[in-house]
Amino acid sequence: MNEAENLPYVFKSLPGWVHEVVLVDGNSTDDTVEVARSLWPDVKVVGQRGKGKGDALITGFESCTGDIIVMVDADGSADGGEIVSYVSALVSGADFAKGSRFANGGGTDDMTLLRKLGNWALCTVVNRKFGARYTDLCYGYNAFWRHCLDKIDLDCTGFEVETLMNIRVVKAGLKVQEIPSHEYLRIHGTSNLRAVRDGLRVLKVILEERSNRRDLRRRTHRSPLLRTGQGELS
Repeated sequence: MNEAENLPYVFKSLPGWVHEVVLVDGNSTDDTVEVARSLWPDVKVVGQRGKGKGDALITGFESCTGDIIVMVDADGSADGGEIVSYVSALVSGADFAKGSRFANGGGTDDMTLLRKLGNWALCTVVNRKFGARYTDLCYGYNAFWRHCLDKIDLDCTGFEVETLMNIRVVKAGLKVQEIPSHEYLRIHGTSNLRAVRDGLRVLKVILEERSNRRDLRRRTHRSPLLRTGQGELS
């Protein structure tokens, strides 16, 4: 939404061999759509139905036609040249290539100390509660095979969407590989991210997913069909 000034930097960094570019427009009031079409004539512009980053991503995923989907923010903070590393991980056997600013070789110019501490704390909780080994949790530069969408069933609207994806790929038993990534400063404009507000939303998602996992374990323990693998559920 309203990223017309940043799009030239974003599109310039994208590899020319990508199959398609899908731009989700959140009802921009500037020239975002026009600029995108001038930079990449074949860009597929999709109007966002609702509000929030999660809603925008879900809208975009539904319009993608490629076997591999790459998530890239439109604020100029991501280097499109890194896409080759993500794709290489996927074709080498990973289901989900997860960007990390804190893996060896990664970095960030954008995060405040408060956000770093919050990200570390939330990441630690996810690792302990879900058996993950993440070094970063709330980062929007990721890539995955299309079939992953059938297994993670996204259903959130806000900035917590990356956390939900990271938790559900682990719960689904998908093979995840972290990719060192450098996050640059947003070039123009201001972010809609609010550290405390969105941090609480992330925490809520973690607690809900943990609760759902416990409920599933209880049902599995109590149900003879689930425990023995007999009947329709075998």
